[in-house]
Amino acid sequence: MRLPLILLACLAAAPAMAGDGPTLSADQCGMHTDYDVLVDSGGVWLRHGPQAPHEVVFHDGVLSLDNTVVPVSEADAARLRQMEAGARQLMPAATALAHEVSGVTFDALDAAFEAITGKRRNRQMRAMRGEMEGWIDGSLGRGYWEQATFGEGFDEHIEQMAESMATSMTRSVLWQVFTGRGEAMERRADRLDAEVERRSQQLEAKAQALCPLVAAVAEAHDALEVRYQGQPLRLIERSDSLQAAASVREQPQGDAVAPSR
Repeated sequence: MRLPLILLACLAAAPAMAGDGPTLSADQCGMHTDYDVLVDSGGVWLRHGPQAPHEVVFHDGVLSLDNTVVPVSEADAARLRQMEAGARQLMPAATALAHEVSGVTFDALDAAFEAITGKRRNRQMRAMRGEMEGWIDGSLGRGYWEQATFGEGFDEHIEQMAESMATSMTRSVLWQVFTGRGEAMERRADRLDAEVERRSQQLEAKAQALCPLVAAVAEAHDALEVRYQGQPLRLIERSDSLQAAASVREQPQGDAVAPSR
């Protein structure tokens, strides 16, 4: 009897947050930012950077670094507009993806709960689903990607919810095993695992479909001529493989130089 595998089926509710499933990761496409990102009517705000400049704001081609407006070339102004337009497309797309991830997570938990206990959603499940949906709407839904929330913290939050439900279902699992119903429950768990895998692959494909837009934003960023303390802005980082393939950044031209701080 594969009792541990049956119990793990209860934890399969985090398919998009752990293991090989799709993730809500900032480096999904091999690129990431170390800043918290806010997109609102005032532009794109990059905050709490680990190194200077600690706050970067750009809107309609105007760039501000640590509360100082920086002169940029016409070409850079166009690039900043392209980056802003891309961010405005990415934020609602990420919000929609997050809701789908949440849906897969709690649909799997619902199915596991019903397969094991014979009952449909319980109060705890509804509360956790509502908590997660509210969390998404209150952050991404408002244009805010916070590293602490949608980094490892989001993964851990999902996993804690799944583990909490698995713990509450352990008694039902043991009862069915000891009353001779374990094999039927195991078959249901196998079907559930296959369905979760199928939906996870669909979500992974949707996440990857955003990569061309992410790449376009990164290319506009890499082409910026403006400099900060004599160095290119490093708002977007690439993975080692992508960095090796990236073209060499251009040298500063004309008056496209940010003041040293």
